[in-house]
Amino acid sequence: MGEVESSRLLKKGAEASIYVKHWHGRKVVVKARLPKKYRPAILDAKIRRYRTIHEPQLMHEAKKAGVPTPTIFLVDIENSVITMEYIEGKQLKRILDQISEKEREEFCFRIGMLIGKMHQQGVIHGDLTTSNMILEDNNKIFLVDFGLGEKSNEFEARGVDLHLMKRALQSTHYHYAEKCFRTVIKGYSRVLNVEDAKRVIEKTREIERRGRYIDERKQK
Repeated sequence: MGEVESSRLLKKGAEASIYVKHWHGRKVVVKARLPKKYRPAILDAKIRRYRTIHEPQLMHEAKKAGVPTPTIFLVDIENSVITMEYIEGKQLKRILDQISEKEREEFCFRIGMLIGKMHQQGVIHGDLTTSNMILEDNNKIFLVDFGLGEKSNEFEARGVDLHLMKRALQSTHYHYAEKCFRTVIKGYSRVLNVEDAKRVIEKTREIERRGRYIDERKQK
């Protein structure tokens, strides 16, 4: 992993541990996928290897589509570690409650456009939340953490991505979640062609109905 001057744990998730380090005089994020003891060793190694290779590829594809993502500096496949650019900024999760309604609407529209650009490129993020969106000091929104993402042009996959975005807004920003999501959809529809946008939005509604049906069955 090269010369590491110092490090601190930023986040310990189910999928990986995230560290902030100084590496060759540069502040970076190091994402380490550690072995999971509950999985058979061979399967675990395959999953970690696949995700370590696949995540930088998805980030590169998203960047090609015009979606800001951190620059990848090093991919250590053997140890399942990715070293990437540290984005100076704040999570949108921590900002949306502190800004005006007009600013919130502007951010949500921009988020929708970024998701649309990503989907046009066939990239599914897999964990669209405002925690995985960083507002840089120059007002640019970066998407991070593509660890659960995939390449797909299927309307189902796109719909699931948008549904996750809606659920995240309802969970974290419930006071204005519906309005925010409608604005996200406006931005999304600005990027995709009309027919594709309609099909994805309808698929999102279908996925939501499925979830409600399952919840109702559980309660009976």
